[in-house]
Amino acid sequence: MRKMGWKKLLVFIIAFFIVFQIAGSFFFYNLAIKRGPKDFLTGNADLKVSAETMEVFLNGDWRLWVEEQEYEEMKLTSRDGLELMGYYLPAKQPSDKLVILTHGYLGHAKQMGLYGRYYYEELGFNIFMPNARGHGRSGGDYYGFGWPDRLDLIDWTNLLEEKLGAKTEVVYHGLSMGAATVLMASGGDELPKQVKAIVADSPYQSVYQLFAYQMNRMFHLPAYPLLDNMSLLTKAKAGYSLKEANALNEVKKTEVPILYIHGKADTFVPTDMTKELYEETKSEAELFLVDGANHGEAFVMDEDGYKAVVSDFLQANLSTLKD
Repeated sequence: MRKMGWKKLLVFIIAFFIVFQIAGSFFFYNLAIKRGPKDFLTGNADLKVSAETMEVFLNGDWRLWVEEQEYEEMKLTSRDGLELMGYYLPAKQPSDKLVILTHGYLGHAKQMGLYGRYYYEELGFNIFMPNARGHGRSGGDYYGFGWPDRLDLIDWTNLLEEKLGAKTEVVYHGLSMGAATVLMASGGDELPKQVKAIVADSPYQSVYQLFAYQMNRMFHLPAYPLLDNMSLLTKAKAGYSLKEANALNEVKKTEVPILYIHGKADTFVPTDMTKELYEETKSEAELFLVDGANHGEAFVMDEDGYKAVVSDFLQANLSTLKD
């Protein structure tokens, strides 16, 4: 009888573990990957920014600038059949320079106008701001965290090259998830030769690594095996696994110069992630760290320094900006 009791207990424990893993996988998939509101980020201390930064984000004059522009709305059908859209703004004077600005998680295209105004008004670029799949007016019922988005970015680049001409020099400038997106595109064989420089502001190395960090920080849970099971679910429902969505692997083989930017006080995506990306990058790379800046704050916290570093980087890597 005692032996049977132990067997029943063991079966119960195993069954509970399996049910917990399955339920947990769906819970975290719905929490992070499935398209929809993400209330768990509300009030997250790791995303708290300075009052100065919040004022700029919410009420900065860049927002009025964004609304005043007359964009051409462009559409693209992704390789897996999603309808994507973005906003193209031609330079004031004819230019062979184009920047594609990729936004962060839960953001939308026009939020990148904070950076777009600089490229447009001060550098004379054509600008393009796409909505990532699952965001804004683009289709998709999940968030790609950069991996499927990298192919969308490449297809957008090819479409814009057809529009502007083969001599167009392209800069990718991404923030957070958008930064991971441009890095994930950087090492692929399909990367168009027109892409001459990449600016990655606050990127993460891989989705698995980022989620492991956040699961520990927010829920005090170990990554294994729950995150691995969630990865299998993500592969089945969204078409990618959390480990294959890896920017570090791509920068190890990239030929495109990369400027990395990160806030030293970032606790949502640790600064060390960018430092390792920088150290492992195959191509010419630069690193700009901003004192006191949390996640995505670098531009506001040190706008002059940010612009100077970007300008010097582009000057060195775009023929049309070289003396």
